[in-house]
Amino acid sequence: MTIGLSKAAQHAANTKHIASVVGAYWLVSISMVYLNKVLMTNTELSIPAPLFVTWFQCVFTTGLCYLCGELGEVQRRKGKATGYFTQFPAMRYNWTVARKIGVLSLVFVGMVTFNNLCLKYVEVSFYNVARSLTIVFNVFLSFAILRTTVSGSTLACLILVFMGFGVGAGGEVNFSLIGTLSGVCSSLFVSLNSIYTKKVLPVVNDNQWVLTFVNNMNACLLFLPLILFLELPTLLEHWSKFFSPLFWGGMFLSGLLGFAIGTVTVMQIKATSPLTHNISGTAKAAVQSILAFYLWGNPATTKSLVGIALVLGGSSCYTYVAMRDAERKRRASGLSAVGGGGGAGGGMAGTGALLPVKSPAGAGGMMGVGVKGGA
Repeated sequence: MTIGLSKAAQHAANTKHIASVVGAYWLVSISMVYLNKVLMTNTELSIPAPLFVTWFQCVFTTGLCYLCGELGEVQRRKGKATGYFTQFPAMRYNWTVARKIGVLSLVFVGMVTFNNLCLKYVEVSFYNVARSLTIVFNVFLSFAILRTTVSGSTLACLILVFMGFGVGAGGEVNFSLIGTLSGVCSSLFVSLNSIYTKKVLPVVNDNQWVLTFVNNMNACLLFLPLILFLELPTLLEHWSKFFSPLFWGGMFLSGLLGFAIGTVTVMQIKATSPLTHNISGTAKAAVQSILAFYLWGNPATTKSLVGIALVLGGSSCYTYVAMRDAERKRRASGLSAVGGGGGAGGGMAGTGALLPVKSPAGAGGMMGVGVKGGA
């Protein structure tokens, strides 16, 4: 009887933990998207300079990574083997490492720039649809670069997503061509980012926090000439905002949320599974879009609702199909190894390279491999 009660209590505690982690992921991710939308568009509270806002968030992330690394050093000197900050090594900016990940940093700058331009110009309810072609680019680049095969089930899922993108765009009352094209470009850069991240991770000993630090530091430097040439007149026009506590409060909160999304994403994957994490992300995107119709007053049409449903449905099916195929290839690889063959191993590596797991990258965090603005 005692054992039964103990198991029931453990199950209840585990359920409560999972619910709290998923809730935190939803809260941080949705709040980040909505806050960034305000920072990108509200001229009374913020400066309409998306590059400057993005640059500040990169600076904030760089500084926070450095601070966490110093706190981690303090914990290690005290002999603590566990603790949140022990996962952060001491952060040092090395020019050799910075040059080696330079291509990733260029892709990262393109990714976050187009992501925030998309968020600036499109309705929040259309934001997920505008950026929905990431998995299409994932599959295309996997085929073009990694020479992976594409199953009929995968193609069916991609057709659903592409149809959702087209229907949703056609149903937008306040359609923005610039915002939509920015969403498409953001999707392409997200896919490229996943490829180059895997390529350069060995340069930083596979440490995601070091990569985050160096990549964001590179981005800080790369954004400066863009801001100088494209947004300096806007910044001078709104110079009074630099003395607004409300503006800086929003900026600091957005930076904190951008950093936090990386943590809660990892927590959710650890508490559940990559598949459940993707399902949670899809459900969160649906809630985020529906809430936008009420909170932001975005006009809803039949086409826009159908577009959202097709995109989220196709994305969910793609996640399931991709993970199912990866599991099959993993098992086939194991069987081949026992029998002396090895042909399936390469296929598994190719598929796994772009396996769809909503990471800080897809959720909008300012992780070195992430997208700011939300998913």
